[in-house]
Amino acid sequence: MTRARDIANVTVTPTFPDGSINIADLNIDGGTDIGAALVDADLMVVDDGAGGTNKKATMSRLATYMGTKVSGGAMEFIVSSGAISNAANVSFTQFDASKYDQYQFWFQHVIPATDEVNMFGYVSTNGGTSYDTTNGNYHLQNTTDMPGLRVAESIGSLTNEFGICGYFELFAPHNSSSYTFSSSGNITYQTRTDGGLYQLTNCSAHLVAQDVDAIQFAMSSGNIETGEIVMYGIKNS
Repeated sequence: MTRARDIANVTVTPTFPDGSINIADLNIDGGTDIGAALVDADLMVVDDGAGGTNKKATMSRLATYMGTKVSGGAMEFIVSSGAISNAANVSFTQFDASKYDQYQFWFQHVIPATDEVNMFGYVSTNGGTSYDTTNGNYHLQNTTDMPGLRVAESIGSLTNEFGICGYFELFAPHNSSSYTFSSSGNITYQTRTDGGLYQLTNCSAHLVAQDVDAIQFAMSSGNIETGEIVMYGIKNS
């Protein structure tokens, strides 16, 4: 036998004749913070087609949708090298001609293992299977016979030297009818030649008209001791 006091403690969610539930009766008021960063698997409620039918969708779908709404010329994060630890080189193969027409690589305290060396970028036209390191295929302003696209030169690696900071940019790498040009924009580095700080702005070119789809950064001698390089794409106009 059910007693009155038991009935009073029963909570019933109202339903319509077709078995559906009024969304106002669901516990989705957002009164409690998630308390953590959003992840791709998190769910949200969506009014499908604004027709009153509520469905679920993941945050990864929202990210994809937002990406399609970014106008041409906007800069978009692609990938990070993560923390570099005594690596011979750092390669990026995430080029996408359908989305980007130029790329930026941001250097954060990239320090060589060997003191007083240069850093170059070597391009690939086969998705990173191999990289062009041929002297004469690269020019630096009026200098010929460069081994690669120059990022910085005479980089110090001694205690308290901060390495390379700044960005390096590739222009029109997917245009197979023209050369690929690069620019080191506001690259700041410390050299042991005179112990000074330098801010470098220069342009280089890969003098082979091909679709460039990967790049590898390496020192002229020795490994990359520490630092991070982050790749961004500039969306097609």
